Amino acid sequence: MKVLANDGIANSGVITLEKAGFEVDLTTVAQDQLVTYINNNEISVLLVRSATKVRKDIIDNCSSLKIIGRGGVGMDNIDVDYAKSKGLSVINTPAASSHSVAELVFAHLFGMARFLHDSNRNMPLEGDSKFKQFKKSYAKGIELKGKTLGLIGFGRIGQATAKVALGLGMNIVAFDPFLDAANIELEFFDHQTLFFSINTITKEEVLQQSDFISLHVPAQNEYVISTKEFELMKNSAFVVNAARGGVIDEVALIKAIEDGQILGGALDVFENEPTPEIQLLMNPSLSLTPHIGAATGEAQDRIGTELASQIIEILS
Repeated sequence: MKVLANDGIANSGVITLEKAGFEVDLTTVAQDQLVTYINNNEISVLLVRSATKVRKDIIDNCSSLKIIGRGGVGMDNIDVDYAKSKGLSVINTPAASSHSVAELVFAHLFGMARFLHDSNRNMPLEGDSKFKQFKKSYAKGIELKGKTLGLIGFGRIGQATAKVALGLGMNIVAFDPFLDAANIELEFFDHQTLFFSINTITKEEVLQQSDFISLHVPAQNEYVISTKEFELMKNSAFVVNAARGGVIDEVALIKAIEDGQILGGALDVFENEPTPEIQLLMNPSLSLTPHIGAATGEAQDRIGTELASQIIEILS
């Protein structure tokens, strides 16, 4: 059987699949040519990440397909229910990238707390002529220890983010409409383990109490954070979105920063990918990355291995 990893797959996944007798095709096929390519090559498994969309046209016109796999958590680029109604298996890897996303959130938080996102823009340009000026500008940093991290969405990634925060000595508040409480297991290098029980509170309480807010929710039909939510936040707050583009109202975010309702924000995902709005890209109060939450070697190895294991189990 043939597996088309259209958006790529880690070598760990390729090796696992090939050992099980599968042929792995790493060709990147253009979206409008996928149906023809899948049919001509009798592809049984189509693996995607965020770039390739698997809609009804592919599902209806590719009779050889048996499995659609998403290397990651969200499956908003796949017509999941329709695929299942047509007898296809749809798989993903919800836990494999959790820690990588959590670490990226904290890369942004550390950077914003010490103005690294802005300093790294300005120092290469004028660090020699404005050193003392920059030193004064960036001298009002804050520590994360002792601050409150608010989590909107407290599933796997939200809980992984909480673990990092607990290790730093932060306070955690969380909102999740589907969860009343979570037990967080924090493992240390010497195999000691501590458990923390965290009860969820209302979204409004999280917004009001938090020094830093991080979103960990699936794609939504409406904004999770917009004007009224920014109005509830501390004017010293930072907000991070490493979840899905469209869960934060980007226009309202810019206005909230300009009006002093919040201090800044970080975005790894955008409403318009791969062409984010220029107002976001040029704003010195925003820390930005190009949708790289799961882009670590460790996470991709876990994703590849997990996808391969599921495919082998289903088709064996």
